[in-house]
Amino acid sequence: MAPRHRVLVACALVAAGSLVLSGCSIGELGVHAGSVRAVSSASIKITPRASAKPIAPSTPVIVTVSAGRLTGVVVKGPSGALPGALSVDGRTWTSSAGILDYDAAYVVQATAVDRTGLPTDLGQTIRTVAPSKFLGLSVTPAPGVTVGVGMPVRVQLDHKFRSTPSKADVEKLLSVTADGAPVVGGWRWMTDDVLVYRPKAYWPGNAAIRVTAALKGVRFGTGLWGRATTSSTFHTGPAMVSYVDMKTDLLTVTREGKKVRVIPITTGKTGFETRSGVKVIMGKERTRIMDAATGGTVTTDPEYYRLEVEYAMRLTYSGEFLHAAPWSVAHQGHSNVSHGCTGMSTSNAAWLYANSEIGDVVVYTGSNRAMNGGNGITVWNVSWARWQQYSALS
Repeated sequence: MAPRHRVLVACALVAAGSLVLSGCSIGELGVHAGSVRAVSSASIKITPRASAKPIAPSTPVIVTVSAGRLTGVVVKGPSGALPGALSVDGRTWTSSAGILDYDAAYVVQATAVDRTGLPTDLGQTIRTVAPSKFLGLSVTPAPGVTVGVGMPVRVQLDHKFRSTPSKADVEKLLSVTADGAPVVGGWRWMTDDVLVYRPKAYWPGNAAIRVTAALKGVRFGTGLWGRATTSSTFHTGPAMVSYVDMKTDLLTVTREGKKVRVIPITTGKTGFETRSGVKVIMGKERTRIMDAATGGTVTTDPEYYRLEVEYAMRLTYSGEFLHAAPWSVAHQGHSNVSHGCTGMSTSNAAWLYANSEIGDVVVYTGSNRAMNGGNGITVWNVSWARWQQYSALS
């Protein structure tokens, strides 16, 4: 039997050791090969987690910590470190939206400390998808051009979407602003790969219209992904809206809501009536050959004509123009003698041509012949309530 005093010493040492251990409040204590070290109580989590399945480039990288605060986050990819933002409480770091590339690897390194300052770290690699096909598009009006306030937006896709849900998915990614403010407007699918957008009312004058397509990182079907998020900006000129009264044979021009000129005109005679409705200037030609044969009139018909006109501005595909008609000045402001075009004096036509943009609006009233859909830019002949129903989101 061991001496009694040795037993008492051993017990005292154990008791003393127990007191030391219980008095430690820094994290946890671990014993390795006879040594004692502290372990941080902070725990880091990286989302998305490392896995064999690649992620979409639109997926944000999020780093969080529990029982502590982040002291550093670095996400490195093919183009270097990615930008991101740390929350006010220091517990969450989020990468900037939509900045990952396709078919790329990103290494995430994060460090944190717990409440007592003990550090911990975590690292992992994230990979993005490598698509076999991309969705792209083009926007009209083209970037940088200036148009009138009646010009709609046209988007041409390079893939067709036939189902309503797929079309709705595309619409959700398209947005339009005027001078940075959201616009009340809507899309209409003209074909399975063409959309047209019009605002509820005409665009504001002298505004920057921005069309954004947030396609990058979005999956549209088997192997089809949006190539990029793009923006296209065009501008409107002064709000020019003209009004043609075919009963009084007068054209009233307004700019920014104020009357600036009243022009005597002549429109289509009986059998060649000019259409009533809202028209938009589609093109401008300093001179143009007008040939009745393009409308089906044979050369032996008494109504056949072929002549060169000045200051021609097209309003319909079927052949209605605003143009100079010096041969009918005696009738202008009094009677309708044309074959459907709106004729005026050369000086008035020159002024209107110089002050008009493609996209300016001309509103016709006074005849019983209505505009037919698709015969030019005819979006404004549809009520706003009806236009909204054309959207795949309606």
